[in-house]
Amino acid sequence: MSGLAKRVLVGVLTPWAKLAATVGESWRRVWAHARLRASVAGPVDPSVVILGVAELRGTGRVELGRNLFLYPGLYLETQTQGRIVIGDEVVMSRGVHVVAFTAIEIGAGTLIGEYASLRDANHRFGDGQTVRDSGHDAAPIRIGRNVWIGRGVMVLPGVTIGDGAVIGANAVVTRDVAPGSVVVGIPARPVSSSH
Repeated sequence: MSGLAKRVLVGVLTPWAKLAATVGESWRRVWAHARLRASVAGPVDPSVVILGVAELRGTGRVELGRNLFLYPGLYLETQTQGRIVIGDEVVMSRGVHVVAFTAIEIGAGTLIGEYASLRDANHRFGDGQTVRDSGHDAAPIRIGRNVWIGRGVMVLPGVTIGDGAVIGANAVVTRDVAPGSVVVGIPARPVSSSH
């Protein structure tokens, strides 16, 4: 195909491609919303924007607030009596994983960066059993309001993060974080506070 023919063809097809992308994106969002609604135990408010089908595993004990913005690759898992509660106005970026064996609560207005992981349970090990067969020890995770959790952060069982805290990218949070604090590193340690 000559350069001129290619330019003409692209010029003719571009408006159709834009229309198809717009319509296709709308249908993908509606489908993702319907799939989410079919997978969780509670309601999904129409204000929830979901950009790709979320993967849900386990019991489906997930409570979703209003005006959420959920990116593709979201993974939510609830096992045994575990539940996940997500407050209003929360943003969960691409690839976020949340796994609850007891409880994970995410406060309103919280932003969670790409590929962050919140897991309230760890495998037991020892006593001659394989790690896979040894069960779990779990403790609730509580994330306050208006918290910013950076890209690649890992939040471990039993941690409470106070309102307005900031967790730097790739930090591993092993202990409680005071409200308004900024923590970074492995393990996460305070570098500043708004107090």
